[in-house]
Amino acid sequence: MKQAGALVGRTILMSGGSRGIGLAIALRAAADGANVAMVAKSATAHPNLPGTIFTAAEEIEAAGGAALPIVGDVRNEGSIAAAVEQTVERFGGIDIVINNASAIDLRNSQELPPKRYDLMQDINVRGSYLLTAAAVPQLRAAAQKNPGGAHVLTLSPPLNLKPHWFKDHTAYTMSKYGMSMTTIGFAAELADAGVGVNSLWPATLIDTAAIRNMPGGQELVKRGRKPEIVADAAWHILTSDGRQTSGNFFIDDQVLSEAGVTDFGDYAVEPGAELMVDAFLD
Repeated sequence: MKQAGALVGRTILMSGGSRGIGLAIALRAAADGANVAMVAKSATAHPNLPGTIFTAAEEIEAAGGAALPIVGDVRNEGSIAAAVEQTVERFGGIDIVINNASAIDLRNSQELPPKRYDLMQDINVRGSYLLTAAAVPQLRAAAQKNPGGAHVLTLSPPLNLKPHWFKDHTAYTMSKYGMSMTTIGFAAELADAGVGVNSLWPATLIDTAAIRNMPGGQELVKRGRKPEIVADAAWHILTSDGRQTSGNFFIDDQVLSEAGVTDFGDYAVEPGAELMVDAFLD
């Protein structure tokens, strides 16, 4: 990937981002002096999940960026339209969209309530599609002004149609693959616009509050890596030339290897532990 410069002065509109991978990406961009607008429902702290968009905004500002926390719901087109409008009003445009918000439920068809199916489809697929679509005019305009074009980055896996990735949690798999299909579609739609549209997925389990709160999660994350590995990989993608980097399904450590990183030890939650390969990769 051809580097086109750091993220200083670039404006990111992200779904979610109060914690975990999304926050790590935002903080990495903020260290460059980026503007980060975050649209999420987390206006108040969750009993089991620390952080809100307001605490995230404080961290972004402390890291050197400018933050705009927007209370909204990516399932609602009105919220998305308002988020785009507020971001443009505050920062003058949108250079990057990051589809980070995602719901997970690994129950099978006999255990999963219909409302949980709807939640995953609405947040993961509908939210990613609507947020990207709403920002397209701004992204097209940004690509014309910026030497490195503009970017859309979606946190979703490569499309692996092996049945074992469906049999235990068909609904979740469908929702994540739906996000990945938005990458294919928008990459084609914006191919001549200078907007790079890509997906990024971790090679291993990532230590997040959501994983820690799962049954056995405290032990599970010891076989994972820190969110910073995804953030560093995202930085390399977002600082590449969007005109040349599009339609890809990137894996975090592969991105970093291509960038010259040879030692991933600092990213391990527990040094020396056997790492767990993430879902949809085999």
